[in-house]
Amino acid sequence: QVQLVESGGGLVQPGGSLRLSCEGSGFSVDWYSIVWFRQAPGKEREGVSCVSSVDGTAYKTDAIRRRFTGTVDKVKNTVYLHMNNLKPEDTATYYCATDRRTSGCRSWDADYYTYWGEGTQVTVSA
Repeated sequence: QVQLVESGGGLVQPGGSLRLSCEGSGFSVDWYSIVWFRQAPGKEREGVSCVSSVDGTAYKTDAIRRRFTGTVDKVKNTVYLHMNNLKPEDTATYYCATDRRTSGCRSWDADYYTYWGEGTQVTVSA
């Protein structure tokens, strides 16, 4: 049974940092791409970062690339999203997802992915 569990969210001041974790079970995170999405209140879910054994780490925008880093720990079967210089507009629920169809980063469309975690809340506020 495929499961994804996110953790690491919280309240942080602008300019602060957080590390989000996405622990997989029922499969190896090395086999399939793991994609981070986020969803702010009233907004659509948007892609943030993709970690893949084939493509490395991809980021949705250059602005995200400058502040966020996606990594993987194969021993812990966990993918991380290191977020630095956080801004209030980063406030959202962060989700990780996979499709178990490809090991590469194929899509930023949330509908493409079948398996999702419950999400972890990130709030950036003074």
